[in-house]
Amino acid sequence: MVSLSDPTDSAVPAPAVAHPKSSGPGPDDDLPRIVPRRNLGRLLAAAVALSLFALLVGSVVRNPAFQWDVVGGYFTSAAVLDGLLLTLWLTGVVMVLGFLLGIPLAVMRLSANPVLSSLSWGYVWVFRSTPLLVQLLLWFNIGALYPTLGLGVPFGPQFVTVKTVNLLGPALTAVIGLTLHEAAYAAEVVRGGILSVDAGQTEAAQALGIGRARALRRIVVPQAMRSIVPTAGNMLIGTLKGTSIVSVLAVHDLLHSVQLVYNQTYQVIPLLLVATLWYIAVTTVLSVGQFYVERHYARGATRVLPPTPLQRLRARLAAHLLSLRSLSNY
Repeated sequence: MVSLSDPTDSAVPAPAVAHPKSSGPGPDDDLPRIVPRRNLGRLLAAAVALSLFALLVGSVVRNPAFQWDVVGGYFTSAAVLDGLLLTLWLTGVVMVLGFLLGIPLAVMRLSANPVLSSLSWGYVWVFRSTPLLVQLLLWFNIGALYPTLGLGVPFGPQFVTVKTVNLLGPALTAVIGLTLHEAAYAAEVVRGGILSVDAGQTEAAQALGIGRARALRRIVVPQAMRSIVPTAGNMLIGTLKGTSIVSVLAVHDLLHSVQLVYNQTYQVIPLLLVATLWYIAVTTVLSVGQFYVERHYARGATRVLPPTPLQRLRARLAAHLLSLRSLSNY
């Protein structure tokens, strides 16, 4: 008689169990090691790019026309630092005032009131259609259009009047012109951020009895910041560089300060390099700050926050050390 054996019978060999690799030699040491396929085209392209970059850096460093000693001498001079401080102050004031004016314009544009929506659209249309230099020159010559400004009854008597010739100086003209120009772009940035939030968020807030103003402030705007911050960061960097245009009004910003120096010394290239290096340094700091602000507002949208540059560097170093250790074991 033939009997069926139990599958768990001891006659049946047990499956092999993987054991940790011992320190001594074993049969697995003879297996071939898997090596990733090398992309020769990628390596060749990287070598060519590094060679061209090295040639560019070498030509800049060794070219005596750049006069790097003069650049180092004027880089931290008092005149340059004063112009840098005015540039930073002008950038901060214009950005704050621009968004303070741009937010109401964005709300007006989204309003159901046709008058408010039309006025906001007209403001944005006018200031985005006119070159910034033209706007600054118009504000600088406002005295030719309106010698006096007054406050009173429309088409009636005026109670307070002031002469515009003594009212607007170069610095105040720059602040007004840049602020009104930036407000038009800030309004579109804020409006785009608000429209990026799903309409269901507002409907849910209304269903819970939350008013429109509170829903906009506590629900819509925090979610819209994820779309507003990147564009606002670009605006901030653009405003920093755009303040150089106020040099035509004789405002002593960074560019105008170096212009005053090289008009006396005739060292145009080194002084322009001083301004360029300062713009690059400040822009780099602002870019790093923008990254961390974006990372802060990304907390509710992603489960894992994007790694910081320091974390990326640590991960790459750890992977490189691990690869070196794996190669040394063979």
